[in-house]
Amino acid sequence: MKTVGAVLLLTLLAAGGAAYVVNDRVHAPFQGFTAPEQFVDVPAGAGTRAIGDRLVAAGVVRDALTFRAALWLSGDARRLKAGEYRFDRASTPLDVLGKIARGEVYVVSMTFPEGLTIAEMARIVEAHGFGPRAAFIAAAGDHAVAASIDPTARDLEGYLFPDTYLLPRRTDAAHLVRLMVERFDKAFTQELRDASRARGMSARQFVTLASIVEKETARADERSVVAAVYENRLKLGMPLQWAPTVIYALIQAGTYDGNIRRSDLAIDSPYNTYRVAGLPPGPIASPGRDSLEAAAHPADADFLYFVSRNDGSHEFARTLDEHNRNVTKFQRSPHFNFVRKTSK
Repeated sequence: MKTVGAVLLLTLLAAGGAAYVVNDRVHAPFQGFTAPEQFVDVPAGAGTRAIGDRLVAAGVVRDALTFRAALWLSGDARRLKAGEYRFDRASTPLDVLGKIARGEVYVVSMTFPEGLTIAEMARIVEAHGFGPRAAFIAAAGDHAVAASIDPTARDLEGYLFPDTYLLPRRTDAAHLVRLMVERFDKAFTQELRDASRARGMSARQFVTLASIVEKETARADERSVVAAVYENRLKLGMPLQWAPTVIYALIQAGTYDGNIRRSDLAIDSPYNTYRVAGLPPGPIASPGRDSLEAAAHPADADFLYFVSRNDGSHEFARTLDEHNRNVTKFQRSPHFNFVRKTSK
């Protein structure tokens, strides 16, 4: 009997000691990886054993027994969420499980400013590690993605909404452009669609006008006035004579070198608003919300001309004589600049 009692006592002591060790490990920070950071992907539908195996293999949790003990203590077994998680320091198993239960997946923040072209967005995508520029440009050529907005679209120029996107590291170009078009679709509200139709514009014409406004001014107080100038010109059948459309035409032709010359105003392109009346055939950049609003609600103004004051703002004019005086006042350089000196 003494022997049985001794064995039982040793068993209890061993169990108590093991429980103490496991409990200590559950609350102790652990880091079994040597890299500055470690990523663990939790697939959708993965069970707790598979999740534990991944965490142990990655050196985020010490061993399977510690994981199971932490899982029991936390009560998070049914709350673990799929996604990729980043660990960059020693963490307790309870902290690790808490992070996964809260769904604190690792994302990369990527911002696209207003007024960028597809090619300019592609450089940002590549710089953030989301694949080569060519892949993004190819994905942005899938006009079907924006068919519900603009069934005549030939690519997604103008329909990739400029905003900040929080993305998993492995987001591919096709998924990203879908997200960007979806966000544009939300920004292009029913009120804006109704306003564009009331002005006799298709969705494509409306977004094209908004892209022109976006490229012309960054000042919130000027956008609706700039939109009014272009609307007034369109009503009168005047050419828009807008230099950035010429730049876009040169880029499309592969001949833009960062400069624009008077000879470039003669380029044979439907985007050359010095030669072709009306709006260009499509957007030349991605407009933001403010430019969409300005295109839908131009100011009540009868201006037909404007020139840069060289400080980010513009001087507006109703007549060519007034405009020419403004050009003389604000644009003294003998070199060609982005003002409408040739407006008629």
